[in-house]
Amino acid sequence: MSGAVGREAVFPTRQTLGLMKSKLKGAEIEITRRIDEAKRKMGRVMQIAAFSLAEVTYAVGGDIGFQIQESVKSARFRVRTKQENVSGVLLPQFESVISETTNDFGLTGLGKGGQQVQRSRETYARAVETLVELASLQTAFVILDEVIKVVNRRVNAM
Repeated sequence: MSGAVGREAVFPTRQTLGLMKSKLKGAEIEITRRIDEAKRKMGRVMQIAAFSLAEVTYAVGGDIGFQIQESVKSARFRVRTKQENVSGVLLPQFESVISETTNDFGLTGLGKGGQQVQRSRETYARAVETLVELASLQTAFVILDEVIKVVNRRVNAM
């Protein structure tokens, strides 16, 4: 544990408990604010995405789900993880990676509704990006909450 790079040494004293709690509480408040913003953004984006799917269904004249599932060959949207150090705690952080070279929708919507299909695809990509951001924030919040409990137990054990 002493060889860990980037970790703060936490000694089991009341003063250190207060200092660590204030640092983690500040990080927790920031993450909570960002979670709230991400949830509001997700609600707006999902509304727009559902409406764009309704536009596609209307423009094409039916359900195109089967055609889309048959045309997909490789993943265009991927999630990459990395670790971020917040107050000596390593938190996983997810980031979305979109491959622009992959285009499995080559002939989808060629007859009619091509613009609506393209717009719907972009809207759902934004929705998934928002969900990845929200998952990252909620994971960080849960881990920070656990760290606060562990530090509190360590000090109370004295």
